[in-house]
Amino acid sequence: MSTFTRSVPFLILSLCGVLAAGPASAEIKIGVVSFQKLLEEAPQTKTAMQALENEFAPRRRELLTMQNDLKARDEKLQKEGAVMAEADRAKTEKALRDEQREFSRKAGEYQDDASARRNEELGKVQRYLAQEVQGYASAQGFDLVLADGVLYNKPAFDITANILALLATKPATLPATAPAPAAAKPSATPK
Repeated sequence: MSTFTRSVPFLILSLCGVLAAGPASAEIKIGVVSFQKLLEEAPQTKTAMQALENEFAPRRRELLTMQNDLKARDEKLQKEGAVMAEADRAKTEKALRDEQREFSRKAGEYQDDASARRNEELGKVQRYLAQEVQGYASAQGFDLVLADGVLYNKPAFDITANILALLATKPATLPATAPAPAAAKPSATPK
């Protein structure tokens, strides 16, 4: 049984408990956010991805140049190999194989570095978006905001567009350091 399937009954019971625990006259304000849509459409994500594109563009151009050179040299060897002296052909083939290995090594390093930096930047963006959702929910008086794992919600509960509009008013670049999350305020009413 998947973790999600096991957590659905718990979530339903928790929501029932929240509803039953509150005063009968109090309304609970619930919102739903498509975090994936926020991540895809937020201007901060687009800016971070463009910065990564710019950061890795020189290495990508170098690899493309190297790949085109290797392809041209391989084609030349295929055409002229039959008329070359055996020693020259063997030497050229060995040099080509060595450079192909070097290309493969550099391409692998590029992929590893690009993936690591992409994951790092996406992690920063995700933390920023989570803080913005929390800030929006607090400012708008939401009692509960649900994200991924929601199977159905009425469109009236979806606050994703509102948060995207808020993100559009913020700088497209992420702050250098993430602000500390607001401390929970103690309840003023005794229990």
